[in-house]
Amino acid sequence: MEQTFKRATWEQLAKGITGQFGESCEVVIHDLTQDMDHTIVYIENGHVTGRKVGDGSSKIVIETLNSPSEELKDRINYRTQTEDGKILKSTTLYIRNEEGVVVGVFSINLDITSFMKAERTLNELIGIEDATKEVDCIHNGVMSTLNDLIGQSVKLVNKPVGEMTRDDKIKAIKFLQDSGAFLIKKSGDKVSKFFGISKFTLYNYIDVKDTKTQ
Repeated sequence: MEQTFKRATWEQLAKGITGQFGESCEVVIHDLTQDMDHTIVYIENGHVTGRKVGDGSSKIVIETLNSPSEELKDRINYRTQTEDGKILKSTTLYIRNEEGVVVGVFSINLDITSFMKAERTLNELIGIEDATKEVDCIHNGVMSTLNDLIGQSVKLVNKPVGEMTRDDKIKAIKFLQDSGAFLIKKSGDKVSKFFGISKFTLYNYIDVKDTKTQ
């Protein structure tokens, strides 16, 4: 495949960053021209999130593919979390081709778990509450990402699936549609099975106008 961005330059940058910050710093390059299940084309210190070259899209990649390039802005120093509970300080840079279209994602994930533990200890000593808020989770596979999005859709409706009405399910599925969940291969099968509906019904729910879902 013809290279759509100067990967060697980004790989050199990745090595420089991890060389500076050490083994607790992961740097990942996603090539968005690749198959959704295999967007990671380069990674340094993949043990931080448990990922490797050839692994699939993360939530940030799905959001990128689901958004117009002109609306995407680099995100600097935000908090994320791994599936096994590590707390990360993350930065996401969008790689663009000559036409300005986003064709890749360059991500930096610094494991700050030990620093956060030290901060909580200090806060306990000096009497400051540790503020908490919901953070993005970095998954090590597209199915984990899909599971997370399905969980968010259920949380949005705030009912167990068995108690959901038709409108509740439409609301949840609309959320998945807007979140880019259906960009993932075979997501329709998994979502249909989870909500106890047929694929035909799923597509009908996706097509329902927002005014009917309230």
